[in-house]
Amino acid sequence: MPETRPLACVMGDMDLLRPLGLAGIACVVVARPGAPPRYSRFARAALPWVDTWDRGEEQVETLVRFGAAQHQPPVLFYQEDRELLLVSRFRDRLRSAFRFVMADAALVEDLVDKSRFQTLARRLDLPVPAARRLDPAEQPDLREIDIPFPVVIKPLTRRTDRWTPVGGSGKALRVDTLEALRVLWPRIVAANVPMLAQTLVPGAETDVESYHVYVDEPGDIVAEFTGRKIRTWPTQFGHSTALVITDSADVATAGRAVVRRLDLRGVAKLDFKRGPDGRLYLLEVNPRFTLWHHPAALAGVNVPALVYGDLAGLPRPAVPRARPGVRWCKIWQDGRAARADGVRLVHWLAWALRC
Repeated sequence: MPETRPLACVMGDMDLLRPLGLAGIACVVVARPGAPPRYSRFARAALPWVDTWDRGEEQVETLVRFGAAQHQPPVLFYQEDRELLLVSRFRDRLRSAFRFVMADAALVEDLVDKSRFQTLARRLDLPVPAARRLDPAEQPDLREIDIPFPVVIKPLTRRTDRWTPVGGSGKALRVDTLEALRVLWPRIVAANVPMLAQTLVPGAETDVESYHVYVDEPGDIVAEFTGRKIRTWPTQFGHSTALVITDSADVATAGRAVVRRLDLRGVAKLDFKRGPDGRLYLLEVNPRFTLWHHPAALAGVNVPALVYGDLAGLPRPAVPRARPGVRWCKIWQDGRAARADGVRLVHWLAWALRC
């Protein structure tokens, strides 16, 4: 007997797969060889994975063949910028075999490219720090940078292979002076990677707070929650190793205002940093699923399951407020981050066991 509900096709890691599996949704995964989702009890099958930065057409062909062979179009989920851009740029072909939520194509490009996002932010008067594009190919005069130092240097798009020779394992680099930027510049030129220089918002990683939202096609907010970073690795401008669900009214208010100005549809994570004066500065908007959807599901707001239900034509359940205090950590990296932050091992172990 054929199944009555569509499969979920997950292009992401365990933090995207688990919320769907916990909701009882049958899943297939698109994951590289050896990746944990391939061996999860939530994965019925695994599709071949290729690096879609360079082989997008090949991945689309694999997806479309699979989707077209199912009894009804699967629901497609995507987690990283690489997969987000793939689904957005091939959305017409993919819609022949899948269902998915997605922001407008032009908006996706504007949000993923940090330089384009700055242009959009200025036009819409979004509360972003001052920033300037730095492209080695254009041979800019560094003396003409007219934003205050210190600055944060980051790549325009998240391509690890191109950024790592400049920035290592972190997402960005702090540069305190124009002279320090001149010293760094030969590495940027050698990598030939366009960058964004953005005025640093003072504060720790724990001052980074986020608003998460799912907006349906008519423009109604179906689900939302807020969160805050606890630790990252590296400890400055690193990837999240520990975080917590919060109930921050001002972050939610600021997030809703940005979503309205963007006229955004689908899912998104909006990162803010709280300055010393309490003001919230918008750092970026990621219109995709994220690891945050795992702890949020445990906190009562399962965004991937809500998206699946809407696209599968299921009755939409009442959505509660997310329960604050639910924590998530990447235990094999957070221990190192905690140690670097001066947390004693015995205290960290007691904390991690409660995640």
